[in-house]
Amino acid sequence: MNTWGKVAAGVILGVAGTIYATSEEARKNLPKTARDLPTNVRRRYINAVSAAREASSSRREEILRELERHDRAHSGQAARPEAATPAETPAPAKETTPVTPEIRES
Repeated sequence: MNTWGKVAAGVILGVAGTIYATSEEARKNLPKTARDLPTNVRRRYINAVSAAREASSSRREEILRELERHDRAHSGQAARPEAATPAETPAPAKETTPVTPEIRES
């Protein structure tokens, strides 16, 4: 029984929406608050989108600040070399002269 009530309510709302959307005379006969409903819904939607974008922007800035703090905290560890043992120190590289190909003149 409960599901039939939901179906009936859906049908009634659908018919009412169709009449509202297609009949200008029906809209004129509605009370002012019902006529302004689409405007109110649109305004609330725009306000909600604006608030969501602002919250997203502020959260993004907060995350970037946290990442910067995290990088600064760990930058000292990355810059500090560990003590190398004598066996691990690389030998100085030998200097080599660059090889240039011969250019033959014909």
